[in-house]
Amino acid sequence: MLYRRSVCRSDHRRGATTVEFAVVLPVFLTMVWGMIEFGHAFMTMHVLNAAANSAARVGMTEYASTGDVVQRAEQILESAIDVGNVTIDVKDASVFDQPGMDPASVNYDALPDINLLDAEPRQLFVVCISVPYDEVGIMGPKWLTGLNLVGQSVMRHE
Repeated sequence: MLYRRSVCRSDHRRGATTVEFAVVLPVFLTMVWGMIEFGHAFMTMHVLNAAANSAARVGMTEYASTGDVVQRAEQILESAIDVGNVTIDVKDASVFDQPGMDPASVNYDALPDINLLDAEPRQLFVVCISVPYDEVGIMGPKWLTGLNLVGQSVMRHE
Protein backbone atom coordinates (compact mmCIF):
# COMPACT_ATOMS: atom_id res chain seq x y z
CA MET A 1 0.00 0.00 0.00
CA LEU A 2 1.32 3.30 -1.00
CA TYR A 3 0.82 6.31 1.27
CA ARG A 4 0.91 9.71 -0.10
CA ARG A 5 2.88 12.16 1.90
CA SER A 6 1.45 15.59 2.33
CA VAL A 7 3.91 18.22 1.30
CA CYS A 8 3.49 21.48 3.19
CA ARG A 9 4.91 24.48 1.57
CA SER A 10 6.41 26.95 4.03
CA ASP A 11 6.49 29.86 1.64
CA HIS A 12 3.40 31.43 3.17
CA ARG A 13 4.98 31.37 6.71
CA ARG A 14 8.31 32.83 5.77
CA GLY A 15 8.14 35.96 8.07
CA ALA A 16 5.91 34.55 10.82
CA THR A 17 8.81 33.49 13.04
CA THR A 18 10.41 36.91 12.81
CA VAL A 19 7.15 38.68 13.67
CA GLU A 20 6.46 36.35 16.62
CA PHE A 21 9.99 36.89 17.89
CA ALA A 22 9.62 40.67 17.59
CA VAL A 23 6.37 40.58 19.57
CA VAL A 24 7.51 38.19 22.33
CA LEU A 25 11.08 39.45 22.91
CA PRO A 26 10.24 42.87 24.46
CA VAL A 27 7.71 41.29 26.81
CA PHE A 28 10.18 38.60 27.84
CA LEU A 29 13.04 41.05 28.37
CA THR A 30 10.78 43.37 30.41
CA MET A 31 9.86 40.48 32.69
CA VAL A 32 13.49 39.41 33.11
CA TRP A 33 14.65 42.98 33.76
CA GLY A 34 11.83 43.47 36.29
CA MET A 35 12.87 40.32 38.17
CA ILE A 36 16.48 41.53 38.26
CA GLU A 37 15.44 45.01 39.43
CA PHE A 38 13.14 43.77 42.21
CA GLY A 39 15.72 41.19 43.27
CA HIS A 40 18.24 44.00 43.60
CA ALA A 41 15.75 46.05 45.65
CA PHE A 42 15.18 43.14 48.05
CA MET A 43 18.93 42.56 48.31
CA THR A 44 19.40 46.24 49.21
CA MET A 45 16.66 46.02 51.86
CA HIS A 46 18.41 42.97 53.32
CA VAL A 47 21.71 44.88 53.49
CA LEU A 48 19.95 47.80 55.21
CA ASN A 49 18.33 45.48 57.77
CA ALA A 50 21.64 43.70 58.44
CA ALA A 51 23.45 47.03 58.90
CA ALA A 52 20.71 48.30 61.24
CA ASN A 53 20.85 45.11 63.29
CA SER A 54 24.63 45.16 63.60
CA ALA A 55 24.64 48.88 64.46
CA ALA A 56 21.91 48.35 67.07
CA ARG A 57 23.98 45.57 68.65
CA VAL A 58 26.83 48.07 69.03
CA GLY A 59 24.39 50.59 70.53
CA MET A 60 23.08 48.22 73.15
CA THR A 61 26.43 48.13 74.98
CA GLU A 62 26.90 50.32 78.02
CA TYR A 63 29.43 52.87 76.76
CA ALA A 64 28.33 53.14 73.13
CA SER A 65 27.36 56.49 71.71
CA THR A 66 25.01 57.36 68.88
CA GLY A 67 28.08 58.22 66.80
CA ASP A 68 29.40 54.68 67.30
CA VAL A 69 26.12 53.30 66.00
CA VAL A 70 26.15 55.52 62.92
CA GLN A 71 29.81 54.69 62.27
CA ARG A 72 29.11 50.92 62.43
CA ALA A 73 26.17 51.23 60.04
CA GLU A 74 28.25 53.25 57.57
CA GLN A 75 31.09 50.73 57.85
CA ILE A 76 28.77 47.91 56.77
CA LEU A 77 26.95 49.88 54.09
CA GLU A 78 29.98 51.35 52.34
CA SER A 79 30.77 48.00 50.74
CA ALA A 80 27.32 47.79 49.12
CA ILE A 81 25.97 51.30 48.46
CA ASP A 82 27.04 54.94 48.45
CA VAL A 83 26.70 56.04 52.08
CA GLY A 84 26.38 59.69 51.04
CA ASN A 85 22.77 59.00 50.05
CA VAL A 86 21.87 57.06 53.20
CA THR A 87 19.97 58.46 56.19
CA ILE A 88 20.80 56.81 59.52
CA ASP A 89 18.62 57.73 62.51
CA VAL A 90 18.83 56.50 66.10
CA LYS A 91 15.48 57.14 67.77
CA ASP A 92 13.91 56.60 71.17
CA ALA A 93 11.56 53.60 70.87
CA SER A 94 9.99 53.76 74.34
CA VAL A 95 6.60 53.92 72.66
CA PHE A 96 6.87 50.14 72.07
CA ASP A 97 6.85 49.48 75.83
CA GLN A 98 3.16 50.38 76.02
CA PRO A 99 0.89 47.32 76.12
CA GLY A 100 -1.13 46.74 72.98
CA MET A 101 1.07 48.97 70.81
CA ASP A 102 0.63 48.32 67.09
CA PRO A 103 4.04 48.76 65.37
CA ALA A 104 2.32 49.49 62.06
CA SER A 105 0.75 52.64 63.53
CA VAL A 106 4.06 54.19 64.62
CA ASN A 107 5.48 57.09 62.62
CA TYR A 108 9.20 56.39 62.94
CA ASP A 109 10.16 59.83 61.63
CA ALA A 110 8.23 61.47 64.48
CA LEU A 111 10.04 59.52 67.22
CA PRO A 112 12.48 61.66 69.22
CA ASP A 113 16.21 61.28 68.63
CA ILE A 114 18.20 59.66 71.42
CA ASN A 115 21.75 60.04 72.65
CA LEU A 116 22.72 56.54 73.74
CA LEU A 117 25.23 57.84 76.30
CA ASP A 118 22.29 59.37 78.16
CA ALA A 119 19.92 56.42 77.69
CA GLU A 120 18.51 54.60 80.70
CA PRO A 121 19.24 50.91 81.21
CA ARG A 122 16.69 48.71 79.39
CA GLN A 123 15.47 51.66 77.31
CA LEU A 124 14.34 50.74 73.80
CA PHE A 125 15.90 52.44 70.80
CA VAL A 126 15.52 51.94 67.07
CA VAL A 127 18.10 52.28 64.33
CA CYS A 128 16.44 53.31 61.06
CA ILE A 129 18.43 53.32 57.83
CA SER A 130 16.83 54.57 54.63
CA VAL A 131 17.99 55.26 51.11
CA PRO A 132 16.03 56.58 48.12
CA TYR A 133 15.48 53.85 45.57
CA ASP A 134 16.46 56.28 42.81
CA GLU A 135 20.00 56.25 44.22
CA VAL A 136 20.48 52.47 44.34
CA GLY A 137 18.26 51.13 41.56
CA ILE A 138 19.90 49.53 38.56
CA MET A 139 17.80 51.50 36.07
CA GLY A 140 18.15 54.70 38.08
CA PRO A 141 15.31 57.20 38.44
CA LYS A 142 13.10 55.67 35.75
CA TRP A 143 11.33 53.18 38.01
CA LEU A 144 9.67 53.64 41.38
CA THR A 145 10.57 57.28 41.90
CA GLY A 146 9.88 58.58 45.39
CA LEU A 147 10.27 55.17 47.01
CA ASN A 148 12.56 54.79 50.03
CA LEU A 149 14.08 51.45 50.99
CA VAL A 150 14.21 51.10 54.78
CA GLY A 151 15.98 48.79 57.22
CA GLN A 152 15.51 49.01 60.97
CA SER A 153 16.24 47.23 64.21
CA VAL A 154 14.85 47.75 67.72
CA MET A 155 16.95 46.83 70.78
CA ARG A 156 17.29 47.66 74.45
CA HIS A 157 20.20 49.67 75.79
CA GLU A 158 22.05 47.80 78.53
